[in-house]
Amino acid sequence: MKILRLILGDQLNIKHSWFKETNDAIMYCMFEMRQETDYVAHHIQKVIGFFAAMREFSKDMKSKDHKVIYLKINDEDNTQSLADNLSFLIKKLEIETFEYIYPDEYRLDEQLHTFCKSLSIPSKVVSAEHFYTKREDLSNFFKGKKQYLMENFYRDMRKKYNILMIANQPEGGKWNYDKSNRNKWKGDVEIPNYKLFKNDVSEIAKDIENTKIKTIGTFETKTFSYPISRTQALEQLKYFCEHLLIHFGDYQDAMHTDEDYLFHSRLSFAMNLKLISPKDIVTTIMNYYRKHGEHINISQVEGFIRQIIGWREYMRGMYWTFMPEYKTKNELENHNKLPDFFWTGNTKMNCLKHAITNSLDNGYAHHIQRLMITGNYALLTQTNPDEVDAWYLGIYVDAIEWVQLTNTRGMSQFADGGKIATKPYVSSGSYINKMSNYCSGCHYNKSKKLEDDACPFNSLYWNFLDEKREYLGNNFRMGMMYNLLDKMDKTELQNIKEKAQHIIANQDDY
Repeated sequence: MKILRLILGDQLNIKHSWFKETNDAIMYCMFEMRQETDYVAHHIQKVIGFFAAMREFSKDMKSKDHKVIYLKINDEDNTQSLADNLSFLIKKLEIETFEYIYPDEYRLDEQLHTFCKSLSIPSKVVSAEHFYTKREDLSNFFKGKKQYLMENFYRDMRKKYNILMIANQPEGGKWNYDKSNRNKWKGDVEIPNYKLFKNDVSEIAKDIENTKIKTIGTFETKTFSYPISRTQALEQLKYFCEHLLIHFGDYQDAMHTDEDYLFHSRLSFAMNLKLISPKDIVTTIMNYYRKHGEHINISQVEGFIRQIIGWREYMRGMYWTFMPEYKTKNELENHNKLPDFFWTGNTKMNCLKHAITNSLDNGYAHHIQRLMITGNYALLTQTNPDEVDAWYLGIYVDAIEWVQLTNTRGMSQFADGGKIATKPYVSSGSYINKMSNYCSGCHYNKSKKLEDDACPFNSLYWNFLDEKREYLGNNFRMGMMYNLLDKMDKTELQNIKEKAQHIIANQDDY
């Protein structure tokens, strides 16, 4: 029986059971497609990275004697459509069964489901064999509950998989060391050189240029520095354990003008393409911690583990629980446009200039830059979450909708009305100053609200609270801030609101 198996660009798991044995009756297929490059404007490094990892995976497959058909972006036979490419191969190769792995994006899941219904041959879908949880596990866990608190899910994951547990109690006596993970990096703790790969992607860059794919961001180095193979991902993980884990927790929320990555692992791209699994990472981290625990505080390890088995699995579960309606949520009714400087970095606000420039240069920003700088600003200026989604999905090399959408529309923009976050993650300039050195070199003064050189975040913050009182006034976590707002002099508040509304109307002048 002739079988055709599809491998999508984020399904590069060489440890998948599909690949345990070779079979000449099985043909694997992989496609670089305009369908995937064009539905949103992606960062040039994101497109390059996906194609580079896919081509590397195809080579690895062939070296293990699997039969692979790989269509590059500019191949003549490439229709640039997933369904059309599959139909072409099924007919040409006289395929008798079509098989695929469950996609992680709702869009592709629907497309392949529809495609299979149109086939006259049998089809089969199998697990990605990557995540700890199944699609429906989170929904089942919270069944009958009003709130979907990540902390409850995270604790259950720790118990279920016996991670940082002793006799069914959290190791160290605490479930969560988040309060220890908020230190400001002042340059007094040395950051080792980053593990940067020099993957030659010049051929791919030329293919993208020749096919005139519209991209954003820059590509100055002409090499791709993130892992594009399982071997490289494991090297990156080893480097993280040996050099960065020791201070990861301390500074995971810190931001600095001189440092793009600080103590972050840079593994998200490889993990989201499934070059390396969360179980690979957790097992390696825990083994390293057990051997070197005398040098590494548990808060460093727990802070990292929480990102993997907590947030990552939780966000995926929330995605599959609430899609497709989730993608249209706009509970705060925000409708403003994203300013042009999100595509250039040309702003006098130092925090935004650095976070956006880092994103444009590297296709990367860590979670606090995304949440409390770019996301915070977009929410305070009441930007349409559709525009925010498109920017986040396009600009980051690790952005795949199942993880991007829930983080952006839920955690960052509160557009889901509080399903993911218990309050909007908004702040004035004081928090940015607390966690970074951005304010020290800024054109604006973090302590002022109304003057010409006043930090825009300050007036935007109080204006946002006042504008959204109908939605947020009864939020138990925001009571203190609304008490302060209520005590504010009415004339001062009116002046603040006028200042904020001027900023919103003239964002590219700031």
